[in-house]
Amino acid sequence: MSGTKDKIAGLANEAAGNVKQGVGKAIGSEKLEAEGIVQETKGHVQQAVGDAKNAVKEGANKVADAVNKKL
Repeated sequence: MSGTKDKIAGLANEAAGNVKQGVGKAIGSEKLEAEGIVQETKGHVQQAVGDAKNAVKEGANKVADAVNKKL
């Protein structure tokens, strides 16, 4: 999965987690609320993974550009 796809999936999981938390609070379901917290956290992690992948890719591209200029 590319960095951008990870970030999009992370945003989707965050949103779904927030909805679950809200519904869980509204209906008094601690289980649903907890599931929402877990899903939101998963979304945060996915976004961080996407950011890291993008940073590594950008760094590798900069190194490749520098090497190509010297050749």
